[in-house]
This record gives sequence, structure tokens and C-alpha cells, in this order.
Amino acid sequence: MDLHNSFYAMLEPESISFRHRMSDHDKFSSARQLPAIAGTPLPTLFLDAGEEAWRRMLEFFTARIRNHNTRMAYAQAVGQFSRWCATHHIDLKNVSPFLVSAYIEELQQRLKAPSVKQHLAAIRMLFDYLVTGQIIPTNPAGAVRGPKYSLKKGLTPVLLPDEARALLDSIDATTPGGLRDRALIGVMVYSFARVGAVVAMNLEDYFPQGKRFWLRLHEKGGKLHDVPAHHTAEEYLDAYLAALGRATAKGSPLFRTLDRSGQLTDRRMHRGEVLQMIKRRALRAGLPAAISCHTFRATGITTYLLNGGTLEHAQRIAAHESPRTTKLYDRTSDQISLDEIERIVL
Repeated sequence: MDLHNSFYAMLEPESISFRHRMSDHDKFSSARQLPAIAGTPLPTLFLDAGEEAWRRMLEFFTARIRNHNTRMAYAQAVGQFSRWCATHHIDLKNVSPFLVSAYIEELQQRLKAPSVKQHLAAIRMLFDYLVTGQIIPTNPAGAVRGPKYSLKKGLTPVLLPDEARALLDSIDATTPGGLRDRALIGVMVYSFARVGAVVAMNLEDYFPQGKRFWLRLHEKGGKLHDVPAHHTAEEYLDAYLAALGRATAKGSPLFRTLDRSGQLTDRRMHRGEVLQMIKRRALRAGLPAAISCHTFRATGITTYLLNGGTLEHAQRIAAHESPRTTKLYDRTSDQISLDEIERIVL
């Protein structure tokens, strides 16, 4: 079993809060009982260090980290580090700055710099939490430096306006699945929305205000971000909701999965399912296989700037904290550079 993936599965909030009913007062005769209760193993680095250690580790993930995606990524990183320590017969009390540095060096051989930095951040933050809980005296990852990494332009593939239009036009809008997919992609393009913010939307998050409809996006950190609906996105959403065709309770998901007969269910789409859908749609439209969910966020921002939009307004629509982040999505300079290169005439 893949240790870090199985560890993350146990960290699902519903698994901890409802299935296992574990409280701070639960006592087990042995730390080894916890995996049997949870149905999945804990990282052995902390399990072998005793009950106080693994309890503090669980607190870090369940109480300290509220963002679902961060929790998943950090749990995977910690699980991999624990497995590496087990392979080298290293227990918690013997983890040192030298050993963490050696692990980071190995990671750099197979992962890109941003991923290595994320792994180091997860290990460092967890060990900080262990120090404040008096599980270990010092943080062995505190002095370890990660790889240098600087990015002036994002790496996300961006579609040209004609390519984005061709993709949307290629979707069969006579089926529930086609109407859903067109509306979902339209929301991402026309509101610069992250896929996580879109799949978290409920029916009431598409609402009238004044003479127009608005979108309420569920952003990182539990923030809600209201954006006016572009008239094309509004058209796509109205057609999709007409296909949905039934009244549902408040809190019902806006974008839903399909059953085997191609009909919409009551289950919320997961961002992984959205990515699979986008890959299929891109393949049918003859577009590059590298296209991802984030492509439409970058495509929307770039198209907006190409048509005379300002970086300041793009930042506000995209709900970025810094204009430097928005600038990473701006590919308008790509065309300028190409035009200048073509001036080299022999």
C-alpha cells in the first residue's frame, strides 16, 4: 500500500469526525490500535515514537491546516519522508539537519524545484509543531535550505482566443453532459476562476443582482469572491440549469457528475473529474494534450489583457493578493517577442 496516499485518506474530515468518532479523550491500549480503527496506517516515523508523537502529528493536520488541498499535499510529503526514514532505519529522535538535507538532495534528483520546496515546507512546519508540543527539542529541518527557484512567467499552457472558441464550439450542447462541460469551462474562462472554486459552487452561487447575474466563487481559505457573470457564461449556465430541470435544496452542487446513462446526478464533481473531462474535450478538438484546468484561468487573463484590460482589474477579477501573481498568467508578451524575432530577415 502506498503509505503517504493511505495516510491522506485517513485525514479526510468526514473520516475522522464521523466514521471513527475519535475525541481528545480517546485512549488506546497501544498506538498500534489506531491504524486498525482508522482502517489505514499512520506514518511509522511518528507511530513508532509513541502516542504523544502521533497524536501531535494528527493535530497538526486536522487542527492546524484548514485548506483541503494543502492538507493533502503536506500529508503526501510527510508520508514520503516517513517512508524514506523507515528505509534508512531512522527514528524520530535521530532525525537531524544532515539527514533532512540528504533527503532533500535525493528529492531534487526526481522532482522539480517547486515540489521540493513544498516538501521541505511541510516537513519544517510539522517539526515546528512537534517542537512547540515538546515532542522534540529542536526542529531538524529549520536550518535546511531548499533549492533556489525564480519564475517570471507562468508555465501553464495558454490557448489562443480562436482555440478556446473552437473548444467551446466543439462541445455537443444537446446533451446534459455537453451543457455541463460547456458551462463549467465557460465559468473558468470568463471569470478567471480556479477549478477548485468552481466545483465548490452551489446552485445559489449563481444569482441575480441588479440587471445581471453574478457568480460567487469559493476561493482558498474559505473566502467568497463575487464576480459579474459574462453574458456568454450566463448563456451557458442558463442552458445547463434548464437541462438540470428540477428544484433542489439550498447547498446542492452546481456542477454534478453523470451516471452511466449520461444523466446528471446529485453528486458534486471533483476537480480530478474536471481534469479528465478537459483532457477528453481537448483531444476531440485537436488541442495540445498539455492543457489543464488552469489553462482556462490563464487563457481568460491573457485574452482580457490582449483586448485592452488592465493588470489591476485582472488582479481583482482573479482574486490575486499580488499583481505579480496575475502577471505570471499574462502571455501577451509572447506575441510581442515573436513579432520582434520575425524582424530578423536575411
